[in-house]
Amino acid sequence: MSMWKDNTAVRQPSTPTPAPEPREVPRFDAPVRAADVPAKPTIAPAPRSESAPTRKESLIADDITIEGKIEGAGSVRIAGKFKGDVSVQGDVTIEVGAKLTGGVRADNVTIAGELEGNVEQATRVDLTSSGMVTGDLNAGSLTVAAGARMRGQTTFGWDERQGSKVVKHSSDRTAESSAGS
Repeated sequence: MSMWKDNTAVRQPSTPTPAPEPREVPRFDAPVRAADVPAKPTIAPAPRSESAPTRKESLIADDITIEGKIEGAGSVRIAGKFKGDVSVQGDVTIEVGAKLTGGVRADNVTIAGELEGNVEQATRVDLTSSGMVTGDLNAGSLTVAAGARMRGQTTFGWDERQGSKVVKHSSDRTAESSAGS
């Protein structure tokens, strides 16, 4: 004795399925009417996240030479030659073969090309193996790869708000002096 009912019979639909309507075949020699053209779908822009704004990056290409001043809230990638100061609230990248002659103020600075000038108040500076700096570096952290070249003074890892000062001596060495002394 089975507990369920075996329903293997095929059910017939109670209403007949209507036959498909014949489609009109377009003629290529007939004029096109506006009603025959489907409307273009509108694409809504992607919503912007207020918590993570996207930074835009400007590029100075390798075959470009510019003289002037760069200021802004985006990032800058230099692959050509730029003469002037760069002050951005973003990142500055100097590509291999590129040259920047001027001062740099940015969050993160990556030097793979040549910099003739000072880096001031950077959060992080990365000096790659192909990088060359003639000037002073002042950063929260500094990474120097083997093969990189630099002529100048470096100050990194110090936070002026913690009460420590960096005193520069005439012998190009830095020494620590406590704010309480």
